[in-house]
Amino acid sequence: MRRPIFSAMTETPTVHDWGGGRPAFRRWLDAFYDLVEDDPELARLFGGTVSAEHRDHVTTWWCEVMGGPADYTAHHGGYEHMLAHHRGLAITPELRLRFVTLLSKAADLAELPADPEFRAALMGYAEWGTRLAQQNSQPGAAVVEHAPVPCWGWGVAPPYQP
Repeated sequence: MRRPIFSAMTETPTVHDWGGGRPAFRRWLDAFYDLVEDDPELARLFGGTVSAEHRDHVTTWWCEVMGGPADYTAHHGGYEHMLAHHRGLAITPELRLRFVTLLSKAADLAELPADPEFRAALMGYAEWGTRLAQQNSQPGAAVVEHAPVPCWGWGVAPPYQP
């Protein structure tokens, strides 16, 4: 898949825009959840299958986190709603790592941009978010009840623009 072309004269694009916007993120997350459904241990966290509604909501979350429209906050309850979905799941370190690994594999399958800067931003959030989800999923976890949806950026290396 070709990545968008931005001239050196424009602003640095968001991770969301660089990745191809909502259609690309949806393609990626559909590929990811297809892989999840083929993994019995991960699939059990979703009742065996991942609904179209869940896929849509998670796409909306990722788009907002990566600098797209704040639609998860506006229409789905923001951070508090996402937190509620993870409470009590008792995610193990092994499941968390499989989850992140499948996110990376699905990015290849969905032909998201393969440049190191984009993938580092994407997987940086995947690592951060899954570690927080794992922590918050434990029985009796002390969680931060109210927080904004994170807005992830490029970190150390913005996209290469010759």
